[in-house]
Amino acid sequence: MRRLRPGTARTHRFARSPFIARSAHSVLSALSALSGLSGLSGRSRLSVLSVLAALTSLALLATGCAGVEGLQSEGRARDVDAPLVLWPDYSPAPPSRDENPAALVPVPHVPRIPGGSMADANPLAVLNADIAAQGGKPPAPKAVRRPELHDLTGDGKPDLLMAVNLTPRNSELRVYSVRGAVVTRVLVLRGVLAGVELAAGHLAIREPTKDPRYVSVTDYLWDGDSMSLWNLTLDDARTSQTPRAGGGSP
Repeated sequence: MRRLRPGTARTHRFARSPFIARSAHSVLSALSALSGLSGLSGRSRLSVLSVLAALTSLALLATGCAGVEGLQSEGRARDVDAPLVLWPDYSPAPPSRDENPAALVPVPHVPRIPGGSMADANPLAVLNADIAAQGGKPPAPKAVRRPELHDLTGDGKPDLLMAVNLTPRNSELRVYSVRGAVVTRVLVLRGVLAGVELAAGHLAIREPTKDPRYVSVTDYLWDGDSMSLWNLTLDDARTSQTPRAGGGSP
């Protein structure tokens, strides 16, 4: 396939053809004779009109050829090949239950909540029991951020969000809900949490990328059974906010 690009305007060689010029002259002559058609018979008038229509089309062709810009070839276009798939027969195994961040995991050794609201639970006790059930040690109280209560499952009752600062850079987010009166972990994420946001039932996790100008945004939404991955996008990185006096951020 060859690529064509517009060149400078030029007159097509057909526009200079003597035949085309004569045809255009004939059209003008025929137009001048139109005033005399009224004196011809019906058959003669029809013949003249047929010839006139043909000559008019030819004249329009000549005019169109003269107005078309020339096209110049830039050579053969670059071929587009499909990507080469390496090791096409290999496929990783699906994640296990422990590797699935949205697996529903009942938290042992905490009281049941018949009312279904995580506002009735002890946030730190729930967090420590969940981590201990996984073989970990309870975090230092100063590493635990303020508990947040928000309805993520759409049942009108608040769920519990807990975040633990593991290092100055890495954090862990755990989300708990009441399922059949049982305190249940519905999401656990570990990473560089640049931001955690809630909007219209969506839980958005912002994490930095290798490009400091952008962050990745992972959007989770309760689908009736679990916190499913809704969307993955890139967004502009935000400038760090300076806390106001007395707490809070602008």
